[in-house]
Amino acid sequence: MKSIFKKKLNRIAIRGRLFKNSQSNSQYSAAKAYRAFLITSKRNFKDFIFITLGIFSAAFGLKGFLLPNNFIDGGATGLALLVAEISKIPLFSLIIYINIPFILLAYKVMGKTFALKTALAILGLSAVVAAVTFPIITNDNLLVSIFGGMFLGAGIGLAIRGSAVIDGTEVLAIYLSRKFGLTIGDVIIAINVVIFGAAAYLLGIEIALYSMITYLAASKTLDFIVEGIDEYIGVMIVSTHSEEIRQMIISKIGLGVTIFNGKAGFNKTNSLRDLDIIYTVITRLEINRLTTEIKKIEPTAFIIMNSLRDVRGGTVKKRALKH
Repeated sequence: MKSIFKKKLNRIAIRGRLFKNSQSNSQYSAAKAYRAFLITSKRNFKDFIFITLGIFSAAFGLKGFLLPNNFIDGGATGLALLVAEISKIPLFSLIIYINIPFILLAYKVMGKTFALKTALAILGLSAVVAAVTFPIITNDNLLVSIFGGMFLGAGIGLAIRGSAVIDGTEVLAIYLSRKFGLTIGDVIIAINVVIFGAAAYLLGIEIALYSMITYLAASKTLDFIVEGIDEYIGVMIVSTHSEEIRQMIISKIGLGVTIFNGKAGFNKTNSLRDLDIIYTVITRLEINRLTTEIKKIEPTAFIIMNSLRDVRGGTVKKRALKH
């Protein structure tokens, strides 16, 4: 009887442990799902803000500068402006019609979520162009071409920051680059050569030349908005005083480092020697300070620098704000 009673107690204890484990697992899963929900909601809210700002900026560039002065831009927006000028079809309608193929292509190339956000962004731009009245800022051709391009480029860049596009040319460029092995830049240039060639024939050489300035202003502003004000540099340092350099970067520069185990393969004895390779990421404003501090420790240290488009996490952006 005692042995049977002990077996029952053991079974109850095992079931209790299993129940506790299942409870802890379910709590962990629930917490993980809630955290994922918060991250997704925050990301979607930021995307909404970026896309909304992008829509109004692009609409202001179109109606406040380009459209009243018969200027165009490159890409799908430039094509819509060109067709609107020669056919008198409302621009807000052309923005939708011309971008429909690019939305379908975005679904194939970039996925469902990106295509949905792009469709909503283009519909929003069309609605704002149709319903909102913007003042005509100036009729000076040079000011129109520069500032019209800046506001339009800022709008496109903000939409890209929101994981969408309001000009489908880049989607087409990505698709063609993957299909035919071309670079995205080459495809965009080829598309714009056709558009500006048509503008020169239909609207005149002078308008086409000013429109090229518009395109350059828009593309530079777009790059600035997408890539940000900071230029990040990845720095790799090979030195026999790696520990001193590591301490200096952490204490004086205030940045994190990553240490790689490597071997020095060039010396008088032609033998391999173990050493630590330091990798860190800094902003362009900190390059001179870093190299100066490294020279104080070892003037002959081997330093490799590479430009980075963006950085996520770590301590780089926190320190960049302080500097």
